[in-house]
Amino acid sequence: MDVFRAVADPVRRSMVERLADRGEATAGELSELAAQRFGIRQPTASKHLRVLREAGVVTSSVDAQRRVYRLARGPLDDLAGWAARQTRFWAGRLDALERHLGRGEDRGEDRGEDRGEDRGECRPAARGAGS
Repeated sequence: MDVFRAVADPVRRSMVERLADRGEATAGELSELAAQRFGIRQPTASKHLRVLREAGVVTSSVDAQRRVYRLARGPLDDLAGWAARQTRFWAGRLDALERHLGRGEDRGEDRGEDRGEDRGECRPAARGAGS
C-alpha cells in the first residue's frame, strides 16, 4: 500500500499526528484517540494501524502486554520531499501567472478600456419613443 493512501484517511492522519507529537503511543492509546475523535471501536482502529504498518508509515514493537507504535521516518520524509517539490513547481507557475495578469493591468485590460466599456460603447441601446 502506498503512503498517500495510508495518510489520506483522517483517522490514520490523526494517529500519525499523535505519534509525531509524542514520539510513541500504545495501540490502546491510539484506539482511544480514534474512539474519541471518530467514534470507531478498537477492531476498526486496529485495522487502521495495520494499514499504517503495511505502508511503512509506522513501526511497532511489543513491550510486555502492550504494542507500542512509532513513526517510520523514511516514507514520511519521502512524502514531505514530494510535497516540497510540488509546492515549488506550483509557486513558480502561479508567480508567472500573476506577472502575466499584472501586465494586463498595465495595459488597462482589467478596466475594460480596450473594449470601450468606459465610453459606453458596449451598453445596450436605450429604447425611446422613436423606436
